[in-house]
Amino acid sequence: SVLSRYENQITILSDYLEEFPETDEPVWILGRQHHLHTDKSKLLLDISARLWFTYRRKFSPIGGTGPSSDAGWGCMLRCGQMMLAQALICRHLGRDWQWEKHKQQPEEYHRILRCFLDRKDCCYSIHQMAQMGVGEGKSIGEWFGPNTVAQVLKKLALFDEWNSLAVYVSMDNTVVIEDIKKMCWSPPQGSSSAHSSAHLHRSALGRNKNSAGFCTGWKPLLLMIPLRLGINHINPVYIDAFKECFKMPQSLGALGGKPNNAYYFIGFLGNELIYLDPHTTQSFVDSEENGTVDDQSFHCQQAPHRMKIMNLDPSVALGFFCKEECDFDNWCSLVQKEILKQQSLRMFELVQKHPPHWPPFIPPTKPEVTTTGAELIESTDKLFELEEEFEILSV
Repeated sequence: SVLSRYENQITILSDYLEEFPETDEPVWILGRQHHLHTDKSKLLLDISARLWFTYRRKFSPIGGTGPSSDAGWGCMLRCGQMMLAQALICRHLGRDWQWEKHKQQPEEYHRILRCFLDRKDCCYSIHQMAQMGVGEGKSIGEWFGPNTVAQVLKKLALFDEWNSLAVYVSMDNTVVIEDIKKMCWSPPQGSSSAHSSAHLHRSALGRNKNSAGFCTGWKPLLLMIPLRLGINHINPVYIDAFKECFKMPQSLGALGGKPNNAYYFIGFLGNELIYLDPHTTQSFVDSEENGTVDDQSFHCQQAPHRMKIMNLDPSVALGFFCKEECDFDNWCSLVQKEILKQQSLRMFELVQKHPPHWPPFIPPTKPEVTTTGAELIESTDKLFELEEEFEILSV
């Protein structure tokens, strides 16, 4: 009954949707500029094309005996799904891909959707994210913060061979160019020669190789930057730089919101942020026999929410997608020009070399176990003693 009352309260809040005001100011949505007077319909189409993940009910219990709905606790997980889905759309369909109701979509689109269905065997399902969160100190059913969801996505991506993303989560408000290029270009290899043959074998699966057998080419980058933009409230000095991020062509928006109330921010108008709200509870949707997904409930077809930027909780995570190395180089140039131009209180730092006082950077690799990734492995040294347990847990 407590959960039911919570859901009803959220539904009432979610029903309050207002149209955009009459203004000459541009609207920025994930690196695209729109003008309300001339292309409002294009703006609304651009917003509705984003995959919209909300609370769901009546899915199979998480972990077999856990919750069968994420209403009341899964909003940040859903926002993380939305940011990642946007990266996958850019990866396979392009930023300018548009969704239209009842229009046949390419197979890649349905395959992206299937990654997020509420089933334990889907790589980015609520089941996988909640169980991977246990390794980050979050019980199943406990609310995530922006940094936690970033760490969970980073680990789950190791098990996703189709999309083959390199997920980099910055530490201490610092993005290290050297580490990112090492991760996106290097073939998977362990920290010791004992694991090299296994990593070499895995690198040969499904990706281009050079004559030596190693992977070649830039691995598409999902860059996530968890930030604290103030103590109890957002510091106004960060506002211009924060808004600038939504103008970048690499933008995946931001995760954040208010305490225990997460939103997926996709753009801004003036000093108001535009966001998709996961606080609507819908029924579980599964794929059809032919692999397609009834996608009507995965696109928000109403005017989006807006909130004053000063009402934003200071704990956020920025997201960016760089399909090619030139996209990352361009992003670095934009950051230098637009984000780091202020000498005091920078939102984050961009450095060329790995800080000498940090532990060495080793690109993460998939643990050599039979599992979907729902369990966290701290190090490869534990693999043999945990192998039997993972065989039982595997899907």
